[in-house]
Amino acid sequence: MQIVVLLYEAMTVLDAMGPCEVLGQLPGAEIRFVAKRRGELRNDTGFLGLVADHALGDVSRADVLLVPGGPGDEWVRGDDETLAWLRAIDATTQWTTSVCTGSLILGAAGLLEGRPATTHWMRREALRDYGAEPVLARVVESDGIMTAAGVSAGIDMALELVRRMLGDAAAQTIQLAIEYDPAPPFDAGTPEKAPAELVAGLRAGFEAVMQQRLEGRSA
Repeated sequence: MQIVVLLYEAMTVLDAMGPCEVLGQLPGAEIRFVAKRRGELRNDTGFLGLVADHALGDVSRADVLLVPGGPGDEWVRGDDETLAWLRAIDATTQWTTSVCTGSLILGAAGLLEGRPATTHWMRREALRDYGAEPVLARVVESDGIMTAAGVSAGIDMALELVRRMLGDAAAQTIQLAIEYDPAPPFDAGTPEKAPAELVAGLRAGFEAVMQQRLEGRSA
């Protein structure tokens, strides 16, 4: 079971590591971390370095492809070499998957045209830019492509993958092994449940960051 994870600068670590914790327990699992070039890449906060042991040209197939999200997705969506590699790998996979804004990367590669998909709630409508149909759901599957909503939803997606491949008992066993039994102190994990002022504040902060990026590119 070859699991290939795309790494890039300014990605969100949990998008990749959450699913890897689940999928790494599959029988015969081999996880390969791949980036445009081998070496260390910093996460979205800059506090953590992740190492890609393989460059794009080193990997030509996968049973499972995982594309995480994060602020760096914007760069990946504009990189023709990476998008071409994703299309080539997708042609070999049993499952092509994404977490959070990783689905926008899949969309940029042309893999979501006409499909239902999900992503982080603040970027859900952006899926339409790639011909996808945004769905309000934690995990969405469409003919071998599985997308997860924001960040923590990647664990749910990975457990669903295990269920599809090996059955309920296998998925439940892994869930128990990692003690995945969420009991958050607040019921504010979606914009539908969170206080309106928090949703508005988070949206405003996100829009300010996006505006700064636009100004930086035009400077």
